[in-house]
Amino acid sequence: MNKTDELQVILDIGIALSAERDRNKLFNMIITKSMDITNCDAGTLYLLEDGALHFKIMKTLSMGVDKGSGGEAIDLPPVAAVSEANICSYAAIHRETLNIVDVRKDETFDFSGPKKYDAMTGYHTQSMRVVPLIDDDDEVAGVLQLISAQDSEGNVIGFESHFEKIIYALGSLTAIAISNMRYQQELKDQMWSFTEAMAAAIDERTPYNASHTRKVAKYSGMIADHINELHDKGLEEEYFDTNRKEQLVMGAFLHDIGKMAVPLEVMNKATRLNGRESEIGKRLEIFRLKAKVMMLEGKMSEEWYEDITSHIDEIISMMEKVNSAGFLDDDTYESLQKILEYDFCGEPFFTDKEKECLSIRKGTLTQEERKVMESHVAITKRILDKVHFIKYFENAPIWAAQHHECLNGKGYPLGLTAEQLGVEARIMAVADICDALLATDRPYKKPIPKEKAFAIMRDMAASGNIDGKYVEYLYDCIDV
Repeated sequence: MNKTDELQVILDIGIALSAERDRNKLFNMIITKSMDITNCDAGTLYLLEDGALHFKIMKTLSMGVDKGSGGEAIDLPPVAAVSEANICSYAAIHRETLNIVDVRKDETFDFSGPKKYDAMTGYHTQSMRVVPLIDDDDEVAGVLQLISAQDSEGNVIGFESHFEKIIYALGSLTAIAISNMRYQQELKDQMWSFTEAMAAAIDERTPYNASHTRKVAKYSGMIADHINELHDKGLEEEYFDTNRKEQLVMGAFLHDIGKMAVPLEVMNKATRLNGRESEIGKRLEIFRLKAKVMMLEGKMSEEWYEDITSHIDEIISMMEKVNSAGFLDDDTYESLQKILEYDFCGEPFFTDKEKECLSIRKGTLTQEERKVMESHVAITKRILDKVHFIKYFENAPIWAAQHHECLNGKGYPLGLTAEQLGVEARIMAVADICDALLATDRPYKKPIPKEKAFAIMRDMAASGNIDGKYVEYLYDCIDV
């Protein structure tokens, strides 16, 4: 191999290393290329972590040994990076490339480990080259150990010095690739820690949202996994690779971050009257007493008094009925409106605000309160727009801000339509609604059984609000 060929090999490997994003494939590529260049039979890649050299890849071609290539842990204790008797540790400490012709004749280092391994397996460790992996920050990232170089006929020989520069260059490229991957992982970990912290803050803010964020993330991930299973069977075109699924799950964790700005009296509104019941009850009793006094003083008839007390009893009964009801049917609503018009000598039993609250047809929020609650999506977008998301997670905030959009354009905050909503936003919408229906910790509703919840969701899909395909996918994989 001439210098031009050496340069080309280094360039090709450098490009390949910089392009590889899979940690396990990267490690496997490093050791495979090194073994190919030096024509050796075995090799080990160590990473320096927490002051020790940890085994990541072990290969021995002649014995069919290939450990760690699939990402599985190698069940061997790490090598302390402070022991100069160990050749790999020495290379890491002194940043030296070491070349041993025959480990059985070398007295510089303690080779009892390889010798013991040989005795157990029948292998014959002979020549060895150890290269420290030093990155562009001048930090040792790990050590590459190559064992038993061979000639063209398969005879074990010493590692040729001719390859020293190319192996050292490969070591540097390897260290830089490993460091870059570590930096990327640290950035990802930082984004996840931010996400987890925000999700915890949202869920801790109110007991009625304690598990919602995590459930939506869980259900979204379940749908993605189900899609992949169907894809593998040829039944689904979509596929969620690791990056796509992580972005979906992160978006689900962040979808309600805007609720940090929603007042608790709206978030925690358990009934239509939301604590006004006691005040109304006292007012009604005062009216009852006033009516009795007026009757006893002869100002009003007994018949009038009985009519007033009957109205008050009717009001109390209706108030108790509708205050925490999930939905008011037409008959109940009409009866309520008549009762709300009752008064005591021209003085209304209820204030306008109380009438508005009791007249809510569905849920516990007035129109004004519902707008405040719905504003959390726009606030979510504004908050996430202030956060720099690395490219790996660039779509997560977009999907998070679309979880209340509907396929028919009737959602909020932007009124997007089916043509504008991708798979991820559709999945998140289904996951969000599903947990809202199944949740056991909501103050304004009782939990709904799975079959009834999915019947409601199928009706929503038929009305064009959500995607029915993902409703069925979640139905197939959810177990409640």
